Amino acid sequence: MTSQLNGSVLKAFKILDLFAAGKSELTAKETADALGINMITAHRFLHTLVHAGALRATSRGVFRLGYMFADLGDRVLQGDNLPMMLQPVLDQLARDTGEACMATEFDRDMAVCIAKALPDRALYVDIRIGSKLDAFCTAHGKLWLAHMSAADQDRYFTNADLTNKTDHTITDIDTLKSELATIRAQGFSTNNGEREHDIYAIAVPITTQHGKMISAFSVFGASPATLVQNRDILLTKLQAAARSAQHAIYGDA
Repeated sequence: MTSQLNGSVLKAFKILDLFAAGKSELTAKETADALGINMITAHRFLHTLVHAGALRATSRGVFRLGYMFADLGDRVLQGDNLPMMLQPVLDQLARDTGEACMATEFDRDMAVCIAKALPDRALYVDIRIGSKLDAFCTAHGKLWLAHMSAADQDRYFTNADLTNKTDHTITDIDTLKSELATIRAQGFSTNNGEREHDIYAIAVPITTQHGKMISAFSVFGASPATLVQNRDILLTKLQAAARSAQHAIYGDA
């Protein structure tokens, strides 16, 4: 199948991927250096992308992303694309762990359940698709907060009603911010009965190839063993599922 790939198209997407990596603008020299091509070829690629609407020239020799990507981004986010892609991975995670699992997105300061999978046994904790979870006292919510910028975190805490849900709820902002920093560094978050008594969870982020969080997976249940003796095993399975989810989203890219 490799012979059917078009090298020029692949190079064009490698140029666009430089913006996904964090660049806001690009020059022909930066493009040539990054792709290992000569300046003439770099210029030709860049101007072809401008002609196609993928890039725009903001000044002589400087290029930025074109506005067509705003429309394309909206199309990707519309509908049920992400839940449908994540569901098979989530189903396998429930089989592998024997626990209830879910995926979320973040909307209006709340984590929202967009997909779930249930274990094949008689008793389990369930959740409805569309359920909203407080950000400051749930595994998913804290994970989303941990991946926010400092400014967005401050905005959240300015408006948030940090009330005790249980005797395990953390309501002190400095303590919460410290935990969020730990979550970001370690790559997972937990819920130790902080929103509801006897609900325990561990969650990991699903990110783009450049580290932006786009969803999350969690395993949750009513047993403290979720976070005590089973934590490392569950975390390993969650991390493997997150990698599978990224592959499902990007394919073989």
